[in-house]
Amino acid sequence: MAGSTYNTPSDYIGHHLAFNEVSFGDHPFWTMHVDSVVMAVLLGLVSMGLIWLVARKATAGVPTKTQAFIELLFGFIDDQVKTSFHGDRHAFIAPAALTVFVWVLMMNAMDFLPIDIMATIYNKLFHVEYWRNVPTSDVNTTFALALGVWFLMIYFGIKVHGIKGWLHDLFCAPFGSNPFVWPANFLFNIIEYVSKPLSHSLRLFGNMYAGEVIFLLIGMLAASGVFGVFFSAFLGAGWAIFHILIVALQAFVFMMLTVVYLSMAHAGH
Repeated sequence: MAGSTYNTPSDYIGHHLAFNEVSFGDHPFWTMHVDSVVMAVLLGLVSMGLIWLVARKATAGVPTKTQAFIELLFGFIDDQVKTSFHGDRHAFIAPAALTVFVWVLMMNAMDFLPIDIMATIYNKLFHVEYWRNVPTSDVNTTFALALGVWFLMIYFGIKVHGIKGWLHDLFCAPFGSNPFVWPANFLFNIIEYVSKPLSHSLRLFGNMYAGEVIFLLIGMLAASGVFGVFFSAFLGAGWAIFHILIVALQAFVFMMLTVVYLSMAHAGH
């Protein structure tokens, strides 16, 4: 398919890695990736809607298979939160962790959709030339998620310790409260505050983007003939099986870092 539609492998990869963009100004900053936004919102509504439907129909008797699966998911997330957060986790932290895990998992799982077939469907039904399936392979999506956690971290730090306590931690840790070391304390803490959303977002983005590129490289083998089609299908199946681990693991890591950062905000220095 790659060979019959695109002139070069670079054209094939470049087309599938291009975003559906809408610009609101001349500067690139004012450009929105419509596909990332639509897919992220749609998957969020679908995933939370399915859990809500199961919870609404939940019974105290023998659970259905779907209810049993959701209960196992709830218990798994709650156990993970319990090991990292020692406050009232059921008020906000555990539900937030569940939301983050399911949402990121659903966005990551879009990488399993056949990219050429989906591109054809989007073009025929919606008349769009560029559309990315995986929102988390867009650094804007992962950074937006990480930035949301960052704002929550600051909010809980101020809520738990008060503005004075939060500022005290900002200027008096880790080297003490001597005014001479305030600049060093502030510098270290600012570096920590900046590095958290960067590492939080880039880890998820890097893994999902690399997985998407590998699927494209494997798909290009189908253009080399009959042998290439079978070899591409074999490698694609193998990579998809391995990628299941990456998809679930990256959702888990993103969720656990969210819990850890919020726990640190509650604890302070």
